[in-house]
Amino acid sequence: MSPEERNTLIDALLDGDLSEADFLRLEAELHVDPTARRAYYDRQKLHLLLATEAARSGGIPAPVTTPAAAKHPYLVPSRLLALAAAIVALLSLTALFWQSARSPVVAQAAETRANGYAVLAGQSDPVWSSTHAFTEGDLIPAGPLQLQSGVARLELFSGVSVVLEGDAEFEILSDMEMKVTRGKVRARVPEAATGFRIHTPEGDVVDLGTEFALDVSAAKSEVHVLDGEIEWHPGNSAMQRMTEGQAVRKLATGADEKISADPTRFIGIDELHQRTDASRLQRRQQWLDFSRRLSADPRVLVHYRMADSALDQRRVTNQAAATMNGAIVAAAPGADRFGQPASALDFSPTGSRVRLQVPEELGSLTFLAWVKINSIDRLYNSLFLTDGHDLGEPHWQILSDGRLFFSAKKRDGGKGPDKHIFYSPAIWTPAMSGQWMMIATVYDLDAGAVTHFINGEPVSTETIPEKDRVETIRIGNASIGNWSEPAYRKDAEFAVRNLNGSMDEFLIFRAALSSDEIAAIHQKGKP
Repeated sequence: MSPEERNTLIDALLDGDLSEADFLRLEAELHVDPTARRAYYDRQKLHLLLATEAARSGGIPAPVTTPAAAKHPYLVPSRLLALAAAIVALLSLTALFWQSARSPVVAQAAETRANGYAVLAGQSDPVWSSTHAFTEGDLIPAGPLQLQSGVARLELFSGVSVVLEGDAEFEILSDMEMKVTRGKVRARVPEAATGFRIHTPEGDVVDLGTEFALDVSAAKSEVHVLDGEIEWHPGNSAMQRMTEGQAVRKLATGADEKISADPTRFIGIDELHQRTDASRLQRRQQWLDFSRRLSADPRVLVHYRMADSALDQRRVTNQAAATMNGAIVAAAPGADRFGQPASALDFSPTGSRVRLQVPEELGSLTFLAWVKINSIDRLYNSLFLTDGHDLGEPHWQILSDGRLFFSAKKRDGGKGPDKHIFYSPAIWTPAMSGQWMMIATVYDLDAGAVTHFINGEPVSTETIPEKDRVETIRIGNASIGNWSEPAYRKDAEFAVRNLNGSMDEFLIFRAALSSDEIAAIHQKGKP
């Protein structure tokens, strides 16, 4: 943002005549640029001095120190009032920002919070109840859950690993306690979690450092000690200590029947790994077959499939054409969304990017990528950015609050914003850290709209304002996963925008894909 444009936006804010999109741009600039904060402070001070002098001359009340946007709510959307209040708070803290450059004292932000006691660490052919559907890496919420069929492995925060076989009904009560109403369960308990307890309708199992299994049904509850020792607390009789090889069957009649422990009746971690590995390899092959057909679609301009690129040679190959190959900078090879090593790029090292040049001019277009985000710890987190921001150039990124951001520059100079920014709702939260997802954005000139997609589903659609309609999209030199700032910069300092995460597939279409087409790509490509 140029100083002239920044000052224009500040003046519009003070006059109560700033759009929400421009307010967000100004707010972002104030967060990252101390020069912008000083400019805001100076112009706010001048604004107040002028208003006070006018009040003295004209006999009108002196103004309060509140931006005009907050005094005239009919001028701007109501949501701006809270944002304007944040700017007022920023003004009052300006001196603190300046002092922080000279002092080691740093104000602490509120810590991010999440809910749950366990993470879904793996699953094979799962069918969850209609009220819940989980993917690997999801936090398991409180409350009763049902795995109707298939196998799932949970890792509790205490270190306990639990393998469940459907049909199973269960509830995670804490990191040291769960309830199983129905189904098969195999638990591996480390020393740090000794005392872990599972409640069943017929009694409780308390771990003493062991691996044990349960088979719970309406007719019986079985307890098998596979390693170590447990306490079995039946509901209607005395506690029993049981050791490796021992098992008991508690019948609905209340009678006990001693049996031998049988580990072959319960799926363990190793067997689940084998199942999931085989399933992932099958899914990956199906994706590769589909993806290679997709590369032949004449609408595909750029198709980077990291698995089919020479990552060790620091380049990615455009599967759709002989040109527009990419050069890898700093990004490291990593596992793809199917778990295959050296088949994705990790952009978390500072400076990471893929450099490419796209000479073709476009009208409607679609950006699509499979990404795994570790965290969003920059103000702007790049997906695809042109080197500068000239006329017709698109920017595609994720904001620090988890919203998708797409823009194409419409004008240079003049008063007011140079483009319209199309935001999605927040599509990422810390609970999704480390999970693969498919992101897509469609710029559709025929429909006159921009639509953002997550995992094949549209999350927002916004009409393109006629005054901001860009008929010709130009890209030129660009970066995936970072921003190469304009060539006129002479200093070594740069804004950190690299994506803190990985990407294993990236596409640009020279057309607006339909919702059905994007849903089909996700269905074929999901791990």
